[in-house]
Amino acid sequence: MAAVVDLVDGSGLDYKVGAMQTTLEGDQAKVMDLIMQCHNLMMARAPRVLTSITLDDRKGAANRLEGKVADVETVLGRQVRHE
Repeated sequence: MAAVVDLVDGSGLDYKVGAMQTTLEGDQAKVMDLIMQCHNLMMARAPRVLTSITLDDRKGAANRLEGKVADVETVLGRQVRHE
C-alpha cells in the first residue's frame, strides 16, 4: 500500500489517506486514471486485488476534502477528530 500512496502523492491531485481508504479530489478523468494506475500497480504485486470506488460528484463543489469536515465542526461548534 505504501507504493500506492507514493503514486497518489506524486499525482498532483488532492487526497487524504485514511485508516481504510484513500479519498481523492479532482478532475474526473485524472481521478479515474489514477484509480486504475493504483489498481494496476497492486495487480503487479498480488494475484488478486479488490478495488472499491465510491463517487461523490457535485457540480460547482471544490475543496470538499476539508470543507465537509469544517461544515460538521461549524454545526457542532467544536473541532472533531478526523483523518
